[in-house]
Amino acid sequence: MVSERSLAVLRAIVQDYVASREPVGSKTIVERHAFGVSAATIRNDMALLEEEELIAAPHTSSGRIPTDKGYRIFVDQLTEIRPMSQAQRQAIETFLGESSDLDELLARTVRLVSQLTKQLAVLQYPSFASARVRHVELVSIAPTRVLCILIADSGQVEQRLAEVEHPVDDETLAGLRLRLNELAGGRTMADAAEALSGELDSVDRRHAQVLHTLAATLADQARAQRPDRLVVAGAANLVATEQDFPGSILGVIEAIEEQVVLLRLFGEMATDEHAVVVRIGRENAPFGLGETSVVSSAFEIPGRDVSRLGIVGPTRMDYSTSMAAVRAVARYLSRTLGES
Repeated sequence: MVSERSLAVLRAIVQDYVASREPVGSKTIVERHAFGVSAATIRNDMALLEEEELIAAPHTSSGRIPTDKGYRIFVDQLTEIRPMSQAQRQAIETFLGESSDLDELLARTVRLVSQLTKQLAVLQYPSFASARVRHVELVSIAPTRVLCILIADSGQVEQRLAEVEHPVDDETLAGLRLRLNELAGGRTMADAAEALSGELDSVDRRHAQVLHTLAATLADQARAQRPDRLVVAGAANLVATEQDFPGSILGVIEAIEEQVVLLRLFGEMATDEHAVVVRIGRENAPFGLGETSVVSSAFEIPGRDVSRLGIVGPTRMDYSTSMAAVRAVARYLSRTLGES
């Protein structure tokens, strides 16, 4: 049974090792932390921690480093995540508030999280799976060119230019707009795609080709649901921590490049929008990321499935700061996108 003081010693070892990348000895702990006991007593606590496989000796030196199990105990003991400062929260809102659209917002988000945590940041692009078509708009650009605009109830707008064989006047365009909205309005994106791809009856033969062209264009737009993919930033941060990986970092990079791996991992993490979930070391082994830690939190856009924002890095990371940053930015995303 590990005592409260031994757990405090474990916290000291984790904090010092994360800060210095050097194995931590009893003398260092006595000098840096106010335990009020001798180095011999700290050595006894460290021996107990080692018996419990919470720390280990990387080589023959007297210093110890945390194990995956030790990091897990440390993270689980973080009963309260240190909140971001007012200045940090203001910086988040200012930087992300300058985004002009969803794509830029998400790109800025991963860059910001990468900078705040000094880790590789990853973001699961929101899915259109639950979104419904709010409106279809057709805008004449030229006699034979029509801009097709698909507006979802989530606020997402998809645009595509359609080329038709014969000129389309305003009256015809108005009729086509009405027909397309009858077919797609209120449907899920998948159902809209199916409806727009099917046989279109009760259509004036003179307009059939035009309507089929526009319907096919809109069906393609509806299918372009931005299938699960990741937005990534901070690869240089990962490379900079190469010495923290006992094996080759190439395997980690390859697993990250295979985006389906991280998407599967995200899929197994809790979807509570207020929770910050941490998976450490061997817990990620089934995904080829057994030497990494993953910190993530959910964010949600109305009309879409829950998505995740997180970081990937070595097990030697500043968990408290990383968890606070990921949570703060994910909450900002949910709040901002919910208001849009």
